[in-house]
Amino acid sequence: LGNGGSTLHVLQCLEEQYGDQWTSFTVLLIHSGGYSQRLPNASALGKIFTALPLGDPIYQMLELKLAMYIDFPRHMKPGVLITCSDDIELYSTGVTETIRFDKPGFTALAHPSDLAVGTTHGVFVLDPASFSGKGGLEYASCYRFLHKPDVETMQQSGAVCVRGDHPQLSSCGTHGDSGMASECVYTDSVFYIDHSTAKQLLMFYKQIGTLGCEIDAYGDFLQALGPGATPDYTKNTRNVSKEDSGLVEVRQQLYSLLQGTALNVIVLNNSQFYHIGTTQEYLFHFTAESKLRFELDLQPVAFSIFPDTAKTLDELSIMQSVLEPGCVVGPGSVIEYSRIGPEVSVGKGSIVSGSYINFHVDIPSDCFLSSVSVKINDRVEYVTMVFSVGDDLKKSVKSLSDIHSLQFFGVSLPDCLDLWSVEASDQLFSSEDSRLGLWTARIFPVCSTLSESVRMSLNMLNSVQHMSAFKLSGFQLLSVEEMLTYKDVEDMLKFRKQIYDEICLQRRKEKSDF
Repeated sequence: LGNGGSTLHVLQCLEEQYGDQWTSFTVLLIHSGGYSQRLPNASALGKIFTALPLGDPIYQMLELKLAMYIDFPRHMKPGVLITCSDDIELYSTGVTETIRFDKPGFTALAHPSDLAVGTTHGVFVLDPASFSGKGGLEYASCYRFLHKPDVETMQQSGAVCVRGDHPQLSSCGTHGDSGMASECVYTDSVFYIDHSTAKQLLMFYKQIGTLGCEIDAYGDFLQALGPGATPDYTKNTRNVSKEDSGLVEVRQQLYSLLQGTALNVIVLNNSQFYHIGTTQEYLFHFTAESKLRFELDLQPVAFSIFPDTAKTLDELSIMQSVLEPGCVVGPGSVIEYSRIGPEVSVGKGSIVSGSYINFHVDIPSDCFLSSVSVKINDRVEYVTMVFSVGDDLKKSVKSLSDIHSLQFFGVSLPDCLDLWSVEASDQLFSSEDSRLGLWTARIFPVCSTLSESVRMSLNMLNSVQHMSAFKLSGFQLLSVEEMLTYKDVEDMLKFRKQIYDEICLQRRKEKSDF
């Protein structure tokens, strides 16, 4: 469905459950995270439940979202506030300034960003007559919305503001070098739809019956808005993850429906937008000297049992985990919901999630390791995915003759398959269509215990790193795609609860010792 299709579906669910009453509600709608191919430790449970190194017991992204938006409903007319689950908006406004969502049509928050950020987000072309660039908060109207535009498009369409004109834009262009720092664009994050527009969208959804394509709530809704909107974008499928039949047609119908609807923009000149939807961003914001880490006071160790001997490192992020004395964790690594035994060393810049490691092993640097409980034929079993944090899980090729271009930890996939005694055939990939990639490659062994599944997957990685054979024959092998089909969320939560209980017990003991 895409996040646009799921938005329409949710509106229908609200109506089915509440009848006409739903049009008097103020609704917070969070897209809880799709496949999450760029941050696969969030794939099984959804990005909105991403743990944050904060709080005791730890907060998840959901709590942070609720805390950030807590003041909104007070100044909001009935309607729907739409947000992603992997972004964080921090802003400050003057004492008398209020964010109000009370106008008809769409209302979006806008943040000053440098041009490079603009190329991967939505960018507002603001009506210059409605906007001065002064103060912390300003209401403007949007002439046109650009979806992931290139720099040239931003410049030609009048989206680029020069900071010299707006001395107040203190946060604008802070990422660029001093020469470029004067230029910025206003990028999107959260947006609001008033109830009559939401009703129109629901009518549209009922009318088309079944969606046969992915709709993007940002690109496909917002690009139709503002007086400068043109239908050109409906034919551009450059940014689409799955090109489906009927996409162009549905976009054209949405364009006709929404054309002429207002796009109001609340410009937050003193704000910062953070995205933690990729392994790189996740590691940076949780372990490095990031501004977000400083602003939210993210902790190196949050709600965990951690040996005193290792407390010196600040460049870490340990969340709801039990680490035994003797284990070593390299700088820049994140460990969540895991048990790490005394003979384990984790390299630099690695991610370990949902794992139990009770044997002697050196986990290399830049390693991504995440375990999933699966239910197959009513039996709970375990699979652990392992990759390099830089591996591209979104990349796919059409035919077997091209799979040499797929890289697993810097080694071409066919070379890995040879080491594992796995045959490269059509059966190797789980996708219906010809999308052959790391996401759909059936290479991860199913095991009867969690620690055994971690051991086997690390053996696979070890064989690739040392170019030594490790036979996977005899195992049932799953792709990441299949792990999500068979996932057993209850069992994964049970493991987290055991860690939680153990930490609580340890806390009580420590208290009674004093």
